Amino acid sequence: MRDQLDLLIVIVNYNTRDLLRDCLASIYDSKGDFSHRVCVVDNCSSDDSAAMVRQEFPQAQLIESPINGGYAYANNLGLRAFGFQDSPLARHPSSLVPGYALLLNADTLLPPLALQEMLDFMEAHPKTGAAGPRLVREDGSLDLACRRSFPTPKAFFYRMMGLSKLFPKSPRFGRYNLTYLDPDELTEVDSVVGAFMLVRAEAIHQVGLLDERFFMYGEDLDWAYRIRKAGWKIYYNPQVTVLHVKGASTRHSRRARYEFYRAMNIFYRKHYAATTPFWLHWLIIAGIVLQGSLAMLREIVKGASRLEISMEATR
Repeated sequence: MRDQLDLLIVIVNYNTRDLLRDCLASIYDSKGDFSHRVCVVDNCSSDDSAAMVRQEFPQAQLIESPINGGYAYANNLGLRAFGFQDSPLARHPSSLVPGYALLLNADTLLPPLALQEMLDFMEAHPKTGAAGPRLVREDGSLDLACRRSFPTPKAFFYRMMGLSKLFPKSPRFGRYNLTYLDPDELTEVDSVVGAFMLVRAEAIHQVGLLDERFFMYGEDLDWAYRIRKAGWKIYYNPQVTVLHVKGASTRHSRRARYEFYRAMNIFYRKHYAATTPFWLHWLIIAGIVLQGSLAMLREIVKGASRLEISMEATR
């Protein structure tokens, strides 16, 4: 029997009961020689998700948060429950702490060997602090967020001006989503996405837990930034493919749109504002405010249209 748990899987759920059921089933159908525990953190759902987990997956540890504190907050609840620390300490993690932690979205489906193959990759690359697989959407297309560069001021400027869409094959303009690279290419990247983010315990020990100032979006980028700054590598591993439905709990959500641009602002101010030229600083702030306002306006208009269609259908 192992003295140490190999893998902790933390799944944050918010009103995605049916997708969560399928995700958990795919985890427990996984094959491989490793020990693991699953911790489901329910962010105050109203769709009986917690009851489903208790009834159908009693082997999973369930944490029912009385509030929806956000993605970072909920993941940290799960990580703390298994011994991970809030702040870096000047000692190695306890042997009771799992060797790896996996942040996994409830709207993912794992092939049977995905976990074993990702763990094997981490073991074969000991300087890797975090890694993620190829994530694909339901239509088979690549989820671009699964391999990213940090949103530096230049990268944000290129996105804001639409240059990244106009020239996706350009190493300069397509850098944020690395659209100029072959999706089949194993690549060292700045960040993978929190939908499937496998992190080494030693890296978490060095940098601490997720920054709870991020409600949703941006916390994975921030974690990756801190992990890389601590000297670890981060890899995109396309030899493993995972299905990601994406947006299941945030679809048609004005709060999600707001939090996306709020996260951009937090990340920029935390990591880049102090070294950004004055003129570019205010251009970036204006761009975040403008794009965020337009996104919110589009969501309001879409919401009004959906309401009108719904009312028409009931007449």
